Amino acid sequence: MADEALFLLLHNEMVTGVYKSADQGEVENGRCITKLENMGFRVGQGLIERFTKDTARFKDELDIMKFICKDFWTTIFKKQIDNLRTNHQGIYVLQDNKFRLLTQMSAGKQYLDHAPKVLHRRLEICIEEKKVQINAHVQCCLCKYLAFTCGLIRGGLSNLGIKSIVTAEVSAMPACKFQVMIQKI
Repeated sequence: MADEALFLLLHNEMVTGVYKSADQGEVENGRCITKLENMGFRVGQGLIERFTKDTARFKDELDIMKFICKDFWTTIFKKQIDNLRTNHQGIYVLQDNKFRLLTQMSAGKQYLDHAPKVLHRRLEICIEEKKVQINAHVQCCLCKYLAFTCGLIRGGLSNLGIKSIVTAEVSAMPACKFQVMIQKI
């Protein structure tokens, strides 16, 4: 229990530190989110190397994703992913219904009322303009707390030989969906 609290505090301080040290241009351009995602990537590479040193080789992509959802996630967040879905064409959706890094925020009424509305507005903007755009207000609210975890997943998969793009989506806090798109080489 103490190690979980330390991880949550470390994560919050890491996010705060990256944003405090950045100037306004970096925040607006998304460089802070990139920094956090790159930190997660490196940590994910190291952790997966440590966790898999005594395991047998994985048979296929799905086997690797199951490992990420069960063993990797359990070691970091003290619970398994609640749901893993795939279209068997290189897209996987990992759903955590009580994502630890959002649980504390969702307990506060101001975040619970605010975050889903902001994310919903962001989705409408993207659909209308037909391009991927991250609203600066959304970055301040939620994206910065998910970037590190996206990097963790991407780094772990990278060290297992899978190049991927990982995105996160929150529709109702503290539930979170991570979409993993495998890039074929």
